[in-house]
Amino acid sequence: MTGTIAMSPTQRFAGIVPAASHQIDPSLDVLDSTTAGVLVLKSGQLRSQYRNEGRVFARELAKHVNRRQGGKATALVYEETFGYEDRLHWLIHLQGLQTYYDMVEMGDQDRAYRESVAAERVADAESGGAWDRLFLDGSMRSDVLLPLNGPAATPAPLNSATAGIVVHRVAQPGYGMRAEALEVAAELTAALNADAGEEVGAVCFEEAFGPSGRLHWLIHLRDLTAWDRVRRNPAFRSEGRPGVFVDSGRDDIALTPHHWGLYATTPSHTP
Repeated sequence: MTGTIAMSPTQRFAGIVPAASHQIDPSLDVLDSTTAGVLVLKSGQLRSQYRNEGRVFARELAKHVNRRQGGKATALVYEETFGYEDRLHWLIHLQGLQTYYDMVEMGDQDRAYRESVAAERVADAESGGAWDRLFLDGSMRSDVLLPLNGPAATPAPLNSATAGIVVHRVAQPGYGMRAEALEVAAELTAALNADAGEEVGAVCFEEAFGPSGRLHWLIHLRDLTAWDRVRRNPAFRSEGRPGVFVDSGRDDIALTPHHWGLYATTPSHTP
């Protein structure tokens, strides 16, 4: 009689909520949060009546970027684990600032991409509409982030593609406190990357355009239970001396990689 091999909780959780790497053709060259020279965080709030169509569009858009820009850009789709329902997030990993021009060129000249963007996404009694009907007006936002220590030559074991959950932390340094804020940021990043169980990893970025000096972390969790390890880490609780960061200037958003069958989409869809 052959015995069954019991799955660990981590294996079971990964089977329920797969990492974002499952969204990508394994034959493609992939950039992630540890190897990208630039990270674009893009988000948009779906209209509730189009939550399914919006997720399909998000995945189609990411798929097209990954196929056309292999090695230069990788797009992954997430939604908020907690927080706003039907708010989608793309993490678009670029090789460098020069990749901006490749993306613009794709938008201008790639017929398949343009057809996908212009395709009818909404069919109702009143009128049809393309992707812009799927999202609330004014809700689309993009933030451009630069890694403080530059891109890594090889991917870290935990990154935006391999993590079960990604926590996006934002903090605004106080006026004249940039140097101290960077020290605190470096200590936190190093402490999380030193996690003995390899259940946690982190990368710190600075916002390229927007509020001056604003810092962003992507904290990669093997699964949601690893958040306890983050909370217990002394570096995570340290905020430096008063004034290093603006009061109420910190925010943590947990992101779950999208997969077909997740809330508001059906398993019948294919990436």
